[in-house]
Amino acid sequence: MKLAIVHDFLNQYGGAERVVGHFLKIFPDSPLYTSIFFPDDTFDLFRDKNIITTFMQKIPGIRKHFKEFFFLYPFAFKSLKIRGFEIILGSSSSYSHFIKKPPGAVHINYCYTPPRFLWETEKYLEGEKIPGALFTLARPALFFLRKMDLGQSRNIDYYIAISKYVRDKIKKVYNRESVVIYPPVDFERYRFSRTKEDFYLVVSRLKGYKRVDIAVEAFNILGKKLVIVGTGEDGENLKKISGKNVEFLGAVSDRKLLDLYSRARALIFTGKEDLGLTPLEAQASGTPVIAYGEGGALETIVDGKTGVFFYNNDSRALIEAVTRFEENPLDPLRCRENAAGFGFDNFKKEIEAFIKNIYRERFAS
Repeated sequence: MKLAIVHDFLNQYGGAERVVGHFLKIFPDSPLYTSIFFPDDTFDLFRDKNIITTFMQKIPGIRKHFKEFFFLYPFAFKSLKIRGFEIILGSSSSYSHFIKKPPGAVHINYCYTPPRFLWETEKYLEGEKIPGALFTLARPALFFLRKMDLGQSRNIDYYIAISKYVRDKIKKVYNRESVVIYPPVDFERYRFSRTKEDFYLVVSRLKGYKRVDIAVEAFNILGKKLVIVGTGEDGENLKKISGKNVEFLGAVSDRKLLDLYSRARALIFTGKEDLGLTPLEAQASGTPVIAYGEGGALETIVDGKTGVFFYNNDSRALIEAVTRFEENPLDPLRCRENAAGFGFDNFKKEIEAFIKNIYRERFAS
């Protein structure tokens, strides 16, 4: 089977990039096509891989200003010459699904979400803090890109969604059916511990739509220790409104993060996410999650067993959830067992089975 992997861009440390790394474990001899690749800005695992980039790699200033060139990405992927492959495995939340598949090939799109900047524009603007004037200028381009995006969705042979929540998005935006295969958590990396210390943990990019401000407000009132890991445009504002009980660590090493996960009393998860890997990473460490009860969190946390939900996304509801959690402590082992169901072995088995079935139907007869 001749298979190529395609991903939006390799210039950040994120959950999607971790998933692409898992694809390369499953298909180690496959080339990886992407728009831009900056080895120092993403995981080391990509350094020795066969990675092919687009003309955007050579644009002056692209490393810093890659978002401002949003209108070029569809054309960049369309310009890539991919030949001799039977299966194209896309990893996409934005642009890579614009790639032209070779004649007779099958394009499978592992979809993290339909592009948020096109289909959830207000939420995207809130998170990225894009000036309103710039957005006004970009409106005609966004209208054009939505039409392109809808048209390209019809050229995808099969969609795989990362969650039921994303499956529903794909149906709503593209009117396409999809199969759910959850992304994996590196289960064996996480240090299980029954012993917890008296602090709560947030692990998040510090952007407006992540609603970390709710956690800060709640813990200012509670007076309990809150440790925040992550960086982002909202960081300075969050520091200004935080009490002395809130500690900001910024970016930390993997080793430090694993240690924090294992020692925290609970993870606080305030965003509405398409899935959210941090709740699974916490549970793999035996740490329960106090989470906003919307989106993908409903699929990875068992209410009252491995976590506690709050359903109004405000500080008052979070305070009530923390109180309920402290009155009824949860079993760390139960958390660990729940996370085990999202391990790499299950992911590998499901991805291989899905692709092999398609290959047999299309090419082996």
